[in-house]
Amino acid sequence: MTETNPATSERIRELVDGVHHPDSRVFARLVKRTRTEDLRELMSGGHRHAVLEELFVRMPHVFRADRAGSLQAVVHWRIGDRPDGGSDTYQLVIDGGRCVVSEQPDREPALVLTIGAVDFLAVVTGNAHPVVLAMRGKLRSKGDLGLTAKFPTLFDNPKP
Repeated sequence: MTETNPATSERIRELVDGVHHPDSRVFARLVKRTRTEDLRELMSGGHRHAVLEELFVRMPHVFRADRAGSLQAVVHWRIGDRPDGGSDTYQLVIDGGRCVVSEQPDREPALVLTIGAVDFLAVVTGNAHPVVLAMRGKLRSKGDLGLTAKFPTLFDNPKP
């Protein structure tokens, strides 16, 4: 077992505080300037669940109902790189101009997005574009190709 360097520990504390800041741009800037190794440490440690929970809780608040129109869809996000080698799955249900998030997927998805934890942080903070990650094989989508193309436009990500 390796010990976490004090600078990394401080950066992780700063990120954990930042993800809970009311201005999502604060966390976006922190992610942008944090080394990938430190982000990996954050997402493989005891704060992973709290960070994911906070990011998913915010998704309905940045959902663009005006862009969704009459869209009805179930999307599953699979966030990899869990310490046990598994992934965390969150469900988004888009219906009637609303987006509802659940940590307990209970519906058949029209689209499944699979991504590593650090890349997920980059996407949801506006520090990486999902199309670029998909082209590099870091974001995989399975299901409705039309929804895959439209999905990134349905949310306003912060501008770091």
